[in-house]
Amino acid sequence: MLYRLRHLTAYAYRNPVGFARCTLRLAPAAGEGQALLSHEMVVEPAPPTATERADFFGNRAVSLTVDTPHREFRIDARSRVRVERPPLPDPGTGPAWEEVRAQVLTWPGLGPDAPLHFAAPSRRVPLLPEITDYARASFPAGGGAYAGAFDLMRRIRADFAFDSEATEVGTPLAESFAGRRGVCQDFSHIMIAALRGLGLPAAYVSGYLRTLPPPGQPRLEGADASHAWVSVWCGEGWIGLDPTNGIGVQDDHIVVARGRDYADVAPVAGIIAGSGAQSLRVAVDVVPEDEKAGGPG
Repeated sequence: MLYRLRHLTAYAYRNPVGFARCTLRLAPAAGEGQALLSHEMVVEPAPPTATERADFFGNRAVSLTVDTPHREFRIDARSRVRVERPPLPDPGTGPAWEEVRAQVLTWPGLGPDAPLHFAAPSRRVPLLPEITDYARASFPAGGGAYAGAFDLMRRIRADFAFDSEATEVGTPLAESFAGRRGVCQDFSHIMIAALRGLGLPAAYVSGYLRTLPPPGQPRLEGADASHAWVSVWCGEGWIGLDPTNGIGVQDDHIVVARGRDYADVAPVAGIIAGSGAQSLRVAVDVVPEDEKAGGPG
């Protein structure tokens, strides 16, 4: 599948901002079934300095500074990506979860994909006994790691309600778990905490998910959104699982970045020097190449 992506972020400030420094992770990843064909990003006001690098986990990050007074900060990122992933393995295959847990401590090397980096608690994903206990029902003794992770994903999909008003970006994990409500970020963090509580490595993945308009309706421009899911180490490689939708990751998912939790992969992160209220507008388009966007969004 060939996609055209657009991710527009616009901040508006009541009072002029004299200085801003931020790091952007908006370029889709290359590899693991994805090919990045093109990527361009326009920032207004234009920064006098910008540095591109690969972070520890291999994500493409751009750090920039704006030191001219401004009331609006706008980032317009556009990409073309080809996604062609092999079919997911059968959930009944693969080693037992106890075997996978034991492999983590003996895994050779500490490269970006090493399971050990994703087995310990992280800034946004502490290990909580109540979440570990919730996970145990999916992992009977001798059961497969992949089978257990797949069942856990399905349970989260059934037990938790999607509610964009229930949580914010900084809502603690314990609060979103207790309320059984939230968004894709919350559900991904919950699943990661559940797996790590049993000693199984799990990574947080940010990206996009292709969505379909209602039958007979045009696709609205800017109506899509960023998405998040989980990549689980099952002993024979990493497998993407989407607890928000209860599905495995295939060609409808487009990876941007991977890390230990949201803090590692935030699309826009930084600081500003200013005072007063601000507002944020985000518009995302995920459009297959052979499909045209519809009316105004």
